[in-house]
Amino acid sequence: MEITTQGDRILTTHVGSLPRPTSLSTLLISQLTGAQKNAEKSAELIRDSVIKIVETQADVGIDIVSDGEMGKPSYTFYVKNRLAGIQDRGDRMSEIAGSPINRDESEHPDALSRRQQPGNIFNTGAALPACLGPVSYENTSDLNQDLENFRAALSAVPVSNGFLNSASPGVLTKFVPDLYYKNEDIYMEALGEAMRVEYNAIYEAGFQLQIDCPDLASARHNQYQELSDKEFIRIAERNIEILNHATADIPPEAMRMHICWGNYEGPHTHDVPLATIFSTCMRARPAGFLFEGANPRHAHEWEDIIGSHIPDEKILIPGVIDSTTNFVEHPTLVAQRICQYANIVGRERVIASTDCGFATFVQRENRVVTSVVWEKLRSLVQGAAMATDRLWQQ
Repeated sequence: MEITTQGDRILTTHVGSLPRPTSLSTLLISQLTGAQKNAEKSAELIRDSVIKIVETQADVGIDIVSDGEMGKPSYTFYVKNRLAGIQDRGDRMSEIAGSPINRDESEHPDALSRRQQPGNIFNTGAALPACLGPVSYENTSDLNQDLENFRAALSAVPVSNGFLNSASPGVLTKFVPDLYYKNEDIYMEALGEAMRVEYNAIYEAGFQLQIDCPDLASARHNQYQELSDKEFIRIAERNIEILNHATADIPPEAMRMHICWGNYEGPHTHDVPLATIFSTCMRARPAGFLFEGANPRHAHEWEDIIGSHIPDEKILIPGVIDSTTNFVEHPTLVAQRICQYANIVGRERVIASTDCGFATFVQRENRVVTSVVWEKLRSLVQGAAMATDRLWQQ
């Protein structure tokens, strides 16, 4: 499926993860800790959850839907069940959960403490994955199940377009630390070659491929917080070069790339500006570019890319709904935000989205409660309709 716009209206989508049913969250957490052994029961619950989440997106009116990442405990840790060389190490997730990883939160530890929740993935006793051997894509059974579940779910709804998420090599270097290669460049290259299998499989299955790349933004204030902006840009350029190589077999119009500054409600006072990384991001092969444009730290940055070089083939997919608070944006505000970007690149090159996912890591209670998530997505659809009226009447 290509990243295309409708031509006569603003389409809607989101970033990927959606609230999981409590029973599914419990299952995924038990899988992480090794307590869940019933593979048949697990597969059935995941399949049913995918069908339900796709139906709900269609009912709300979302145009470009996903499987909600129902089968994954997170957008990164899932690879430990798929990549050879990735294994559990001695550290427990709970042992690092209280560490002020982000630079802004190191200055505001009370903010970090407040946003920590019981029952999330970091308080389960599950082991952290790490690279302990040569990396390759070994287990395709979970991937194939994702593809089959999504295909079945899409066949039952009046939605013609869908995407599936996949982790970028760059983001995996943070969440799956290297203890084998002991050289980040070599580790990145190995991850790129391994993840190529997943990227190609999603494309060949007929779905849009979304590559999640927080490494191009949030890594600046956590993983690489000691570097200068210039040094960080060199890292970002390397990551994009490896990503481009890993996706060389896929047409740009079949891919979308998501960046974010960390999907958490916090100060974000050390986020690298969008303008600083924008031209670098434009060098990535995916045609669709998803980025945060709704939260209070980045909602103003549409002004900062006016006049920037945006290749003609790029489609902007800005976040016009915040994914970290229970405020429901008014549809008029959503329409205003959409129009700001349409005035930069044209109405035919904008798709309306959310800032990030609503269930980035599995936990028993999401920070944005389930009913509010769907209300936010309804507002997204309503705002896109209002923007359509404004933009096509001009």
